[in-house]
Parts: sequence; C-alpha cells; structure tokens
Amino acid sequence: MNKVPTLPSPRRIRRANPRAFSLIEVIVAVTIVAIMAAIFVPRFGKFIGQANDQRARTEAAALAQQVRLYMTEAGLSRCPSDFELEVLMEGDDPYLDNAKALLDPWGNAYVIIIPGEVNRDFDLMSYGADGQPGGEGDDSDIVNGQERE
Repeated sequence: MNKVPTLPSPRRIRRANPRAFSLIEVIVAVTIVAIMAAIFVPRFGKFIGQANDQRARTEAAALAQQVRLYMTEAGLSRCPSDFELEVLMEGDDPYLDNAKALLDPWGNAYVIIIPGEVNRDFDLMSYGADGQPGGEGDDSDIVNGQERE
C-alpha cells in the first residue's frame, strides 16, 4: 500500500519559522536607540538654539530698519517717546503684514527702548529665550540685531 505523505502539523511549522522577536532582541534594540538618542539629542538642541538666536538677530535688525523707514516717511528726525511697534501694522500700506512679526523666535514680544542705550535714537530688543533682561547663551539679549555685550 502506498502511504500518503502527511503534512507537518501547524504547531511544528510555527516552531520552525518564528515570527516574533525574543525579549533579548527587543532589549538590545531599545538600548541601542537610547544610547544614540543620548548622544545626538543634545547636539540637535544646540543647533536649534543657535538657529533661534540667528533668527532673532535677523528679525530684530529688519524690524529696526522698518522703524527707521517709518520715521523717514513720517518726516520724524527722532523716534517719539510714546512710539509702539504696533504702529507699523496700521494704515493703508502697513510696514508689517501681521502681529507675528512682533514676536521673537521664543514667542516673546520685541521691545523698543526710546532713547536707546546702544543707539541714540532707539534700541529694538529681544530679551532671549527667558524673556528677561540680561542672561547668557540662549537667554542673552539681542539689541538691533547684535548680541548685547
């Protein structure tokens, strides 16, 4: 008599071809990802801080230029002591498109000081990440597009 070949049981097939990761493999993979994150995340944070600082410098310089343009077109030789940056958004042809232009990269409002401490007429400032005068690193003040010394 001819024997019909039998197929292996499904239980044997599963054992022969495992589809899941073992606990050891998962632990090793998580450990490798954690080590890489510990190395690279602080470096990326440093780059983000530098990018925000450079953006604040550029925006402060451009905003100061808009104030000077406003003064020239309004025929002012000096910035009025009650001048507010919101004036740049008023009129038929505003100097700024939206209120977001008055916020630094950290979400704090740019500040105008009249008369200025650095320039005689006015200083346009960002107080940095902490939003408070003074500080170092990301918290340092930016005046007219330059870091305050």
